Amino acid sequence: EALEFHNNNKSGKIEIISSKPMTTKRDLALAYSPGVAAPVRAISENPDKAYDYTTKGNLVAVISNGSAILGMGNLGALASKPVMEGKAVLFKRFADIDSIDIEIDSSDPEEIIKSIKNIAGSFGGINLEDIAAPDCFIIEKKLKELLDIPVFHDDQHGTAIITCAALINALDISNKNIKKIKVVVNGAGASAMACTNLIINAGVKKENITMIDTRGIIFKGRDNINEWKSIYAIETKNRTLDDAIKDADVFLGLSSKGILTKNMVKKMSKNPIIFACANPDPEILPEEIEEVRGDAIIATGRSDYPNQVNNLIGFPYIFRGALDVRSKIINEEMKIAASHAIANLAKEDVPDEVVAAMGGERPHYGKNYIIPSTFDPRLISVIPAAVAKAAIETKVARIKIDNFEAYKEQLKQRLDPTVTIMQGINSYIKKKTKKVVFADGEDENMLKAAIAFKNSKLGLPILVGKEEKIKEQIKKIGYNENFDIQIVNSKDTLKRENYVKYLFKKLQRQQGFLERDCDRLIRNDRVIWATSMVACGDADGAVTGNTRRFGASLDKIKQVVDV
Repeated sequence: EALEFHNNNKSGKIEIISSKPMTTKRDLALAYSPGVAAPVRAISENPDKAYDYTTKGNLVAVISNGSAILGMGNLGALASKPVMEGKAVLFKRFADIDSIDIEIDSSDPEEIIKSIKNIAGSFGGINLEDIAAPDCFIIEKKLKELLDIPVFHDDQHGTAIITCAALINALDISNKNIKKIKVVVNGAGASAMACTNLIINAGVKKENITMIDTRGIIFKGRDNINEWKSIYAIETKNRTLDDAIKDADVFLGLSSKGILTKNMVKKMSKNPIIFACANPDPEILPEEIEEVRGDAIIATGRSDYPNQVNNLIGFPYIFRGALDVRSKIINEEMKIAASHAIANLAKEDVPDEVVAAMGGERPHYGKNYIIPSTFDPRLISVIPAAVAKAAIETKVARIKIDNFEAYKEQLKQRLDPTVTIMQGINSYIKKKTKKVVFADGEDENMLKAAIAFKNSKLGLPILVGKEEKIKEQIKKIGYNENFDIQIVNSKDTLKRENYVKYLFKKLQRQQGFLERDCDRLIRNDRVIWATSMVACGDADGAVTGNTRRFGASLDKIKQVVDV
């Protein structure tokens, strides 16, 4: 299904369109020769004019070398392209930022730095993605020194900003002081270090943080600790997670499945805060925590549990604010401002758009709602404004915003409100599962639709057709032939008898049908069968018409159900 999604219509997920009319000879003369010479001269005299006359000010490069793709490891630069295109699409969808993906086929940090430095002038910002540690630290640090545009490694800082926001609210709800809490960070990769740095900047005392890698606790005097990990080494006699977790207020997991046990959770302090953010499987499942602790505040990286730590809440809007004031960097103050903006938004009354997007439930600030929804329409105005303001106050912005209320209104106009409406409809549907019959079950396109319907959890599909033929088609389109999907046909004697009785009762007076005529219709026509399922309460709806003309389908349907 995913492969077809990426190959349908046009290959890939992005395209370039013109922002100016290109319909007349005059348009072409202004866009290219000779008119283009005017902005060329202006930029040559004053490079800052590139922000006025080109896309630079709203253009972000999403760059990777494919050395750490989505937790799958080093699969190469070209293999990272679908992910980078996806990131570019998210920039556009959530913050109206134009973005292009660039894959650099190199494992040499110096070569990558040089490549980015040489193309950076075309962009308003650089988003680094899926680059393995420690190279990601080296590359980002050096580029920040060399360039005068924001450079942001989202795997580190995006996760850190959302995690920090969640921690601020979790501490508020559990009535804990950020300067006194004991924190255990399980994981010592790029995102773990960035999270730790940001929560230190937010107020957590460094000596109260225990960081753990695959070899155990990072303590002073331990052999073979690299320069990045050594920053977090502490004086302690503890050597394992089981040792460190005793009386801990916060567990922050950025590691792997099943690391945290129920016995460890029992040892934590009152009202523990547990962020199990390993993907796709967390360090411990929320239901396992709830079996032993009723007072825990829990967050994960997954969308099927409350409090999802999702980078999507952060990076598009952070770049939006930075670009709008032409910031030279994204500094710590801007990140902290973003965290506080996100945290404060969760405390506010939730608007109807979010209620709709969450399927009709109105969340309230508390242990199950410490992070706003990714579809909260207020994110686009709240976070960029906070980031832009911090950039201006810390003197890294090239331009100032005089009226922030007017700026917020401009931001609100950038996004398409229908997306939120559709998200609400989908969420509502998922909460009220219906059975839908796909009458032309052997047809490849109908079968794909049914599978997509099931995989998207929009309802329960039922296929009408011969089981062996459908399984053959399922295998043909790339699924296991034993894919879990219900198949029905006229071999089901009990159902057939019920449908024949129903149809005979309806048609004997109207059209003089005999019972054998109704049986023949039920046995031989899939549209009649599917519509009978709906009429007799065995399904809530039916889809047909893909293998025959509309009128022919409708005539069959009208024999079974009235208009």
